[in-house]
Amino acid sequence: MSYPGYPSQMGGYPPQPGAYPPQPGAYPPQAGGYPPQPGAYPPQPGAYPPQPGAYPPQAGGYPPQPGAYPPQAGGYQSQPGGYPAAPPPGSWGGGPAGGYPSIGMSQLSNPGYMVSLPQPGGPMPPNQGPAMGYPSQPTPQMPGYPNAPSPNHSMPGYGMAPGPMPGYPSAPSASPSMPAYGGGAMPVAPVTVRKGLGGTITDFPGADPLKDVEVLRKAMKGFGTDEQAIINLLGSRSNKQRVPLLRAYKTSYGKDLVKDLHSELSGDFRKLVLATLKTPAEFDASELHSAIKGAGTDEACLIEILSSRSNAEIKEINRIYKQEYKKSLEDSISGDTSGHFRRLLISLAQGNRDERETVDASLAAQDAQALYAAGENKLGTDESKFNAILCARSKPHLRAVFHEYQKMCGRDIEKSISREMSGDLESGMLAVVKCIKNTPAYFAERLYKAMKGAGTKDTTLIRIMVSRSEVDLLDIRKEYVKNYGKSLYTAISGDTSGDYKKLLLKFCGGSD
Repeated sequence: MSYPGYPSQMGGYPPQPGAYPPQPGAYPPQAGGYPPQPGAYPPQPGAYPPQPGAYPPQAGGYPPQPGAYPPQAGGYQSQPGGYPAAPPPGSWGGGPAGGYPSIGMSQLSNPGYMVSLPQPGGPMPPNQGPAMGYPSQPTPQMPGYPNAPSPNHSMPGYGMAPGPMPGYPSAPSASPSMPAYGGGAMPVAPVTVRKGLGGTITDFPGADPLKDVEVLRKAMKGFGTDEQAIINLLGSRSNKQRVPLLRAYKTSYGKDLVKDLHSELSGDFRKLVLATLKTPAEFDASELHSAIKGAGTDEACLIEILSSRSNAEIKEINRIYKQEYKKSLEDSISGDTSGHFRRLLISLAQGNRDERETVDASLAAQDAQALYAAGENKLGTDESKFNAILCARSKPHLRAVFHEYQKMCGRDIEKSISREMSGDLESGMLAVVKCIKNTPAYFAERLYKAMKGAGTKDTTLIRIMVSRSEVDLLDIRKEYVKNYGKSLYTAISGDTSGDYKKLLLKFCGGSD
């Protein structure tokens, strides 16, 4: 097919006036490339070979940096007002005039990132911490080549030091499924994680399950039972050392340890001993089942367990509950409770609370405002708003919300809940708030109420002493003596007796 002005030619197009010069064989490589143009690149023999000096000199470039690329002939020229010289190679500290700390790798100053470790060049700026990124995001490892200086001096070199990303308040969330709190109105603040004293029971060094079951068998064999031997052994082993005794006992003697202990012991002492041989999730599942089944429901037990356990623990409790009782925990709760209290329990039983340790101050203020608008500042109460915030937000975040609430309306959140709610919902919401504010103080109060007055709520006493013995029982003891004027050890001694008392005191670990 022929086009006007382009007749078919063998070997290329004919010369056209004002067009390219005739070319033999269509488009072969051309010697000399394009002809020289005024104001363009100078003609080069053979297209584009490497050129000395790279780009032609430009007015107003970046100054040469010591420790970076050497100055190039014909490179960027010095520009007034450009970046000041970096510190000498190998030095620490230094940096631009703003006083940024240096990371000192490959003799480079890194103005863009704050390093989470203290540097010899100077202290960290205030209010900086390891958690400066978005909440829930792990510290990103920047791609790139370690130790490589940045080719672009306006940006810090990638991959020079693993460190936290500075939080950019206006940026969208890095993870769409977990939106950045508060839309970035205020920077995310790192929260100091409270480190408690821990539990009273620890691993017994060199414990051997086969030797331990021999002691238990000997204690139960023959006429009478050596309760003291059982107390000494079970009171000095951690949960992960006690639970394997069930299998070791069956392996050695072909008998069931639980059945043997059940037939040899009685009363609260038996309940306590058998509680020590369950895993934490098995024990919690059995306590929840006992709290739901039968005539009445122990609502306080349900709230205590579901408000104080972690997401992972609650998920394991759900799994064990379904396996043991052939019914889901949620179905059991639904069938035995009602109204907003049922919704509170079901929300907690999801094990889906945010567990980030960072707090967005702007969102804390928004949540405090929302709680005020749903309760004190409203005719009637929007219980679902309380439910949504108290069951979904992280515990550090909620502590900030309660603080903001106190500042906003001059009374603490517990007083508002007591004024706005009643019955099981009131006691449930209060328990959740107390547990979040100060978990050891909450358990200290539960123990105090279990022992005060006529009779002892032994189920509660056993559950807390066993379940918290490896978690925070030392902290609970501290709160107990602070709030009630006597040690937990003294309270248990005065309220229980016999072998039951002896094993409880073993778990208590001492007086304060």
